[in-house]
Order: sequence, then structure tokens, then C-alpha cells
Amino acid sequence: MVAKAGKKASKKRKAKKVRKSPPVRAGKKAAAKKRATKSSATKSKRGAKKGGKASKKSASKVAKKAPKNAAKKVTKKAAKPSANEASFSKTPADTAPAGKSAEKPAEKAASKKRAVALEANPEVQATPAAETPKAAPPSTAPAPAAAPAVAAERNTYFITTAIAYPNGIPHIGHAYEAIATDALARFQRLNGKDVFFLTGTDEHGLKMVQTADAEGMSVADLAARNAGRFKEMDERLNVSFDRFIRTTEPDHHRSVQVVWNRMQENGDIYIDTYSGWYSVRDEAYYAEEETVLGEDNVRRGPQGTPVEWVEEKSYFFRLSAYQDRLLELYESQPNFIGPDSRRNEVISFVKSGLKDLSISRTTFDWGVKVPNDPEHVMYVWVDALTNYITGVGFPDENNPNWRYWPADVHIIGKDIIRFHAVYWPAFLMSAGIPVQKRVYAHGFLFNRGEKMSKSVGNVVDPFNLADQYGVDQMRYFFLREVPFGQDGSYNHEAIVARINADLANDLGNLAQRSLSMIAKQLGGVLPEPGEFSDNDKAILAQADGMLEISRTAMETQQIHQWLNAVWAVVAEANRYFAGEAPWALAKTDPARQKTVLYVTAEVVRQVAILTQPAMPDASSKLLDSLGISDEKEARNFAAIATRIKPGTTLPPPVGVFPRYVEPKAD
Repeated sequence: MVAKAGKKASKKRKAKKVRKSPPVRAGKKAAAKKRATKSSATKSKRGAKKGGKASKKSASKVAKKAPKNAAKKVTKKAAKPSANEASFSKTPADTAPAGKSAEKPAEKAASKKRAVALEANPEVQATPAAETPKAAPPSTAPAPAAAPAVAAERNTYFITTAIAYPNGIPHIGHAYEAIATDALARFQRLNGKDVFFLTGTDEHGLKMVQTADAEGMSVADLAARNAGRFKEMDERLNVSFDRFIRTTEPDHHRSVQVVWNRMQENGDIYIDTYSGWYSVRDEAYYAEEETVLGEDNVRRGPQGTPVEWVEEKSYFFRLSAYQDRLLELYESQPNFIGPDSRRNEVISFVKSGLKDLSISRTTFDWGVKVPNDPEHVMYVWVDALTNYITGVGFPDENNPNWRYWPADVHIIGKDIIRFHAVYWPAFLMSAGIPVQKRVYAHGFLFNRGEKMSKSVGNVVDPFNLADQYGVDQMRYFFLREVPFGQDGSYNHEAIVARINADLANDLGNLAQRSLSMIAKQLGGVLPEPGEFSDNDKAILAQADGMLEISRTAMETQQIHQWLNAVWAVVAEANRYFAGEAPWALAKTDPARQKTVLYVTAEVVRQVAILTQPAMPDASSKLLDSLGISDEKEARNFAAIATRIKPGTTLPPPVGVFPRYVEPKAD
């Protein structure tokens, strides 16, 4: 339902709240008093704009630890856990959701009973209902948040993508995030870390229901079909995930319900009524001032997606109680959000004042059911974000994979930074679970400078791109061409230029010429070098310096800086090779020729080891050509310190990076 203009659309809807003191259950009175006494430590602004002492009291500091008195089992897992149910990378197919009229219906405006519009993106001020349903205790009792292991005790590295919303098939934006995250994961594995890489699909939400209806199929079948296509994309692009999670899996439903119960037991969930603008595509609520009525009479949110007017009973999360704790988190962990532009955006948003968040829906039933109240399904972001802990075993904290939590970094698109850097850590704090260490937001990809859109006809299928250029060539292009964290543009000419210049000419030609010379003139045996000249020492020193530069860059996800450092050495090695002219030395100084060829082979070896995260297959072939054992110990970063062994018989050289040649027209 696309929002349309109405005669009252120009009138600004102001959110009002008549907050009532929610009844306190007998078992909760002590906790409520405890939170009230701590209000001086965390002076939440939640109640500053709202009348009534009761609202201020309910906004006081929540207890940092989850309650211990939870022994009952969780209500049965949500209905319809049919192998496919969630959506969360929030990069759905480019289809506009249907919406209501851009103005509130006259009969609705006249009603005094409904709640008025919320004031902020998925956040709301709400009137507590007459009675809050009793929370179902989690099957795993909430424990106090355990402190993460100190760096000296941990050698784990947990990295995630955002889970993709499969209401459509994958596009190049999904592929870009998967490739970049895979490069980061592979880098840390080669660096000696115990890595766990999680990706998957977020299969719940209204947009899945609408898409399934439009295609005349069940939501479960739609989710299964499209989730399968996303997994196929990852496999086609050589993405080395350790788990591909689907939020329709039964263990995920159980995990989400445990988190819900912990938050409710902690006094952070209450029931009320929500009314306001909602974007189905973004799965997000927007304040009136965040929406714009276009010339086409369609009202849109800040991401340019249509919004519709929604009014329904809803559960709310007391996000306002976590404002100070979140600001303390950002201050104590300056690297919690990257890049800096996104960090500044989030801090500004939180400082402007947090309002409580609507976290359930009643207008559809495709999702995780709210414990003890199956009329409600959980808001997809509560559901989707929890995948990060489900993926490593939660709520079973004895699961061997639970050692990976907290996550070292969530890699996401910049449009969902608020969900990951504000809502997610607040949920974790409420549930007594350590927060993640870092969130890093990448930019958008544009096709010839234009945002991808079905209507424009410039949406690119990543399978076709891989078939046309090659998987490793495609991976290298996007990782090298686009500064990670910024928007980037691509086109056919730019891809071909990178393939032919960087790969075929620079690295490929250097390796092929030097190895062919060893094969033809030295019997295919890697020569023993003589005494190193100043030129030899200089290029070897530059090659030796690549590793630390790369490690520093990748600590903060600066993927392009890592590859820039490597290709600076490739360029210098080509100058060294051309300047030493080993083809001429074959006649004038054979001993010197052997040294030059040995030095070149050593530089190519180090480059091949360091480029494995970007081009796993091509780099492996280069190492094969150099006679390097396929044992991990011979190809990880620790092996860089040991020079290539002279006297090794090399296999016949094979070209690894062919030039791209335009196909002939039929």
C-alpha cells in the first residue's frame, strides 16, 4: 500500500503521550525500586519530555544484570519454524511496499483512543497498558554478563555479515558485503586466528508475506527458494563461511525467545499501542519529520522507501533507559563503531534522546511468536540481530562455539548502522550478554554512478558478473577499487582496466616472465642466490614490510590500504626486474641472473601469500608455480619470514591471470 497524499497531509502530526504508571508485579517491585535508586547514575532523558511522575520513574536506570530467578522453560518455540523465516541485511529487492493514504483517515483522527504517532525512527513514546502479561522465564536462566576473555587468553576472531533479506534474489550489493567479509575472515585465519565466520538470511517480516502473496506461493517456500540462492551465491564467490544461518531454524526461534524473556524479566518490556509511519522495505518506523511527501504523492522515509500509516497494539523495549550506558560504551570503546563518519552519526543520534522502541507486530503472523502472547510476532530486528548469538550456540553457553562471543566485528551496510550500534547493544545489555566489540559499516555500490534500481534496469546479477570476468578477478576489483567504508562506483571499463593492468600486466606478467626464464634457462630449478646487491636488499626489505602494513590496515577493516601496500611492492618489483634485465644477464653475468631470478621469486611468493584473502584460487596457483607446499604452515603469514628454498624443482609455469578480451559480436 503506497502512501498517497491527502488533504490533511500537510498538517504535522505531533506525537503525544499520556503515560500511565504500569502495574508492578509482586515479583518485580524490588527490582523497580532498585532501578529507581540508580537513576542518579544514569539520568535517562526518556521522561524529560513526558508528563507524569510515573513515566519518569519507569525511565530510571535498569539493572545491569539480568535476574537470577528464572527457572521455567520458555514457551513453545514460535509457530511456523519452516526452515525459512527472517530478513535482516535489509537490502531487499527493489519493490515498493503498499501503503495507506499519506494523511491519517478522518475517522482515525477523530478517535481519542488510539495512540498518536511516534516521534522517532522505530522509537516510540507509549502509554503503558492496563496490565502487562507475565513474562515466561527463559529455558536458560539469564546470567550476569561475563567479562570477555582478555586478549592474551583469546585467539578467536568472530566476524559476521548482515544476514540478507531474501524477498528477492541476490544482487551485487549482497555479493560485495560477502566478498569483503570473506577477505577479512581469510586474512585473520592466515594470521593465525581461530576464526568463525557467520552469514545467512533474515526470513521474517511483512515484506516476505507480501512477496509470497504476489508470487502465489507460501512464505516458507519463498524463503527456502531465495535463501538457497543466497547460499549458492556465497559458494560461487568462494565465500568461506563457517555457518549459514536461517532465522526460520527452530534453534533460532528458541534463542530469540530466551533473549525476549531475559529483557522482560529485567523490566525492559511493556505493552502499549503504536501508531506512526512504517516502511515495509526498511522494516523500520519513522517519525513524521523524517518522511517527505513527493511530487508523485507518495510519502517516503529517509532511505527513499515508501511508508504507510500503521496503528496496532505493540510491545515496547525501554530503549530510553540505555541512553547513558550507550554513550559510555562509545566513549570507553572509541573503536566500537567504524568508520569515524558513522560513529559521529550514531553518537549524535543517541545524544538527541532515545525513545522506547516498538518490538512486536500483530498485523501478520510470519515471525517468532512473543512468549505467552502468540497474537504478537517479534519485530524483525529483535529476531534478526539475535542471529549473531544463535550462530555460536546461544542460549547454550556450554556450546563449544560460544567461546567466539563477543563478536570481533559485524560487517554491515551503512543504512543499518543504527540497528547494530544502538538497538543491538541495548538488547544485549538488557539480556545480560556481553556486547559485540565493533560494528563496521561499508558504503553503497553504484552502477556508473547511479543507484541500482529495477526500474532503471541497472541491477547486476553477481552470478553473471563472476561468469563474465572470473571470481577472483571480480573479488579483486571490488576490494581494490572501492575504499572500504565509502560509496563506490563500478562499470565494465573499470573492471577490465583492473584485470588487465593490475593482474595480467603487473602481477601476472612478472610471475610468468621470471618463472618461464627459470624453466627455460635454469632447468626449472630455483637458483641459489649470490651476494645481494643494494637493489636486491631494497626490494626484499619493501616486500618484508608488507605484512605489518597489511596487519595494521586490516585491524580497522581498511581493505583497500592492504591491497594498495601489496601492489606498491608489485610495481616496484616490476621496476626492479626491468632494471636488472635478467634476460641480458644470461649472457653477461649468469651468476647475477640467478640472484635476480631468486629475489623476484621470493617477492612473488610473499605477494601470493598476502593476496590469498582476496584471490584464494589464483594466489594458490601462484604458490603452486613456486613449488610451495600446500600445507597451511607453508602458506600462512608466519611462513613469510622464511625465504623460499633454493634448489626446489618448479612445475612448468602456467599463466594465472589471462587478459580480458572483449567477446566478438555475433
